[in-house]
Amino acid sequence: MTSRGARITTIVPIILVGLLLYDAATKPGWDLAREIGFVLGVVFLSLLAIARYQLGDAFSIAPEARTLVTTGLYSKIRNPVYVFGLLGIFGMLLYAHLYPALAVFAFIIPMQVMRARAEARVLEARFGDDYRAYRAKTWF
Repeated sequence: MTSRGARITTIVPIILVGLLLYDAATKPGWDLAREIGFVLGVVFLSLLAIARYQLGDAFSIAPEARTLVTTGLYSKIRNPVYVFGLLGIFGMLLYAHLYPALAVFAFIIPMQVMRARAEARVLEARFGDDYRAYRAKTWF
């Protein structure tokens, strides 16, 4: 991972985990929503950082087919950045009791599915049978 953008998008979830840990250690008053949100946030933001690291410079905002990453987390899930990002953000919102903001997920989830489909088309066009074989043995 050499590009500045790749480093930044890997560091951000690590910083968010650190902020969650700091906040949890300094704020009293836990309830079930906060506990569940904390666990979801820490686990999935950590997995997001790992997924971003494993993706390396293959990461891009617009779908590009630089390389087909099929190892690590990508050996089981085709789009761990989308999945773990959504679940991590969901956890943080739950932890912070920002329930109205959870309604945003009604819009974000379909957008992420559309992004994943667009990305799949680009990867299939570039990598053909290799991508189709990869897609057949992975989830989302």
